[in-house]
Amino acid sequence: MSQERPPLDPHPLSEYVAWAGSRNREPILGVLKEKLPAQPARVMELASGSGMHVNFFAPHFEHLHFHPTDKDIEVFDNIKKLAVDHSNDNIADPVHLDLTNPDTWFTLEKKNEFSAIFCINIFQVAPISIADGMMACAEHLLTSDGFLMIYGPFRMRGDFTTESNKEFHDTLAGYGVPEWGLKDVADLEAAALKHGLELKEHIDMPANNFCLIFGRKK
Repeated sequence: MSQERPPLDPHPLSEYVAWAGSRNREPILGVLKEKLPAQPARVMELASGSGMHVNFFAPHFEHLHFHPTDKDIEVFDNIKKLAVDHSNDNIADPVHLDLTNPDTWFTLEKKNEFSAIFCINIFQVAPISIADGMMACAEHLLTSDGFLMIYGPFRMRGDFTTESNKEFHDTLAGYGVPEWGLKDVADLEAAALKHGLELKEHIDMPANNFCLIFGRKK
């Protein structure tokens, strides 16, 4: 794949999303190696898209069982194809989960059985309102010591952490799509508190991104 940045396109099967995923997957894997449990456990991905991330991570954690989800069922065949192509037999078939639709939030009926939930690069092109669904899922599905990890670029309490993040926000806003733009960590924290969760850790990542680790309030 070319290393040149393709035109911005948030569709999960676009060249842009593939390009972005190839840049961030190794640093995110490094965090997951530190955070995911060493014993057998279930792990969910929200907004799995093409399945590039879950299929990249799964071979590194053969003791874990991964559950991809997405609101767009059109990507399911791609997720399953990647799992077959990479012989990833620790990835379940994808499940429809739309963070804007509460009727889909708990379709797995696996209350408190997931040790981790992760979501990668979604909030810059999604409404902040999905944070409530994300935190509701985490409250319902996570084990007592489980965590939710959200990766991406964010504002910090109203401020841009770098000039490049401000430029990225302005570029997104320039497309005229109301929900596009960098969201504020404070809004994620507010949503978390409504569901008994809190921000436990804020990890700086390459290219001015962050991993935000949420867990249950003690």
